[in-house]
Amino acid sequence: MVHAVLAIDQGTTNSKAVLVTSSGSVLASGAAPVGLSTPRPGWVEQDAENLWQSVLSAISSCLAAVDNVDIVGVALSTQRESVVGWDTSGAAVGPVLGWQDVRTSDWCAQLPASVDSLARQRTGLRVDPMFSAPKMRWLLDRAPGAVVGTVDSWLVHRLTGCQEHLIEAGNASRTLLYDVVALDWSPELLEAFGVPRSALPDVRPSDGGFGVTKGVPGLADGIPLVAVLADSHAALYGQGCTSSGMVKATYGTGSSVMTPVDGFVPEGCTLAWLTSQPVYALEGNIVSSGAALAWTADLLGLPDVGALMSLAETVPSAEGVVLVPAFAGLGAPHWDREARAALTGMSSSTTRAHIARAAVDAVAHQICDITDTIPTPLTTLRADGGATVSDLLMQIQADLLGRPVEAADIPEISALGAAELAWTTLGTTTAWSRSRAYRTYHPRPTAPTHRQTWQEALAKTRTH
Repeated sequence: MVHAVLAIDQGTTNSKAVLVTSSGSVLASGAAPVGLSTPRPGWVEQDAENLWQSVLSAISSCLAAVDNVDIVGVALSTQRESVVGWDTSGAAVGPVLGWQDVRTSDWCAQLPASVDSLARQRTGLRVDPMFSAPKMRWLLDRAPGAVVGTVDSWLVHRLTGCQEHLIEAGNASRTLLYDVVALDWSPELLEAFGVPRSALPDVRPSDGGFGVTKGVPGLADGIPLVAVLADSHAALYGQGCTSSGMVKATYGTGSSVMTPVDGFVPEGCTLAWLTSQPVYALEGNIVSSGAALAWTADLLGLPDVGALMSLAETVPSAEGVVLVPAFAGLGAPHWDREARAALTGMSSSTTRAHIARAAVDAVAHQICDITDTIPTPLTTLRADGGATVSDLLMQIQADLLGRPVEAADIPEISALGAAELAWTTLGTTTAWSRSRAYRTYHPRPTAPTHRQTWQEALAKTRTH
């Protein structure tokens, strides 16, 4: 019988389940979509029960694909910052407020500057509606007495038969409430955001144990939940980015650019994971990358992002067309939530292909906006996420950076990162990331970068 860890990767648009052996081999995988709704401008919601059912569907299809496997542990990789609230029966009390949701923008803007300063000093984050605390306050205002948590908390709660209310430290660090140096909830920030400690989960290290399975269809009771990581953090772990100068970019609905640092700094810093000691990383979050590609595909009447990429490949450049996808404002490094999207530089000769190419360029430009702010010289960018299947995007990224880009050939990199931590916790020595295959894209010396054109278009969308 083969021993395996069941790694569950719950993302913004789908849930995946992957069976991973101690050598890093993937025995089987399954996936299920997750619905997303936008009932009002700036509101982004998911149904908590549907999210849970998508996880069960992914597990079911994964387990159906293989026989004679002993599952020795469960690992989780989850979307960050999104918030769930539930009552004592375990039933959700409202929608999942997605990380992209900006309904609390006005509330955040009314907070005194001292709260933002305190948040940066304690959490490394600035006050922004993307992070969890304002969403928690919004849910608690409408469901007094409920408990709240991030998606990892919700899944741990359900996987353990509603026995546990826990959160992993890296996910907690994205809430604006967790002191990443003291490694505990900050009483001052809890008061500032009006979130009672009694409503929050207990914080566990990333490898600290999260209970055991109970009542999960297809899984035996008593399987330990060994490790939990936030999805971008799991990708950093899975990519083996452990030293200065190594940068990881995850190309998802949004994008996360992360690089390890030796210690906490009070600006753009996050807790990557907590094991025997905390590991910190500088991070920049892009609000719309894959979402921008999907929006453009829909605008052009194309069936999917793959068709958009194919169309973009038919022209050598965007011919001056620039798309700035500030549909919900701009994230890092600009942090201007009042910015609005723009499509500029068009002429009578502009074609659908030029607009498609501008969307692909926009993803790469936004990554560069963040890497330009990293104090340590960039040596290599390691890329993961669905959009990395595009040779065009990866080559454009290398050209704009002027540095090599290494794209992981494994789509389940976040799940594998969580699984690798789980196997390490179970006592197995792993070194998967050092033997992983990558497709390498080298910058072309004569390739135009159009960075100035991008920055000029970007400036037109800004409010400050």
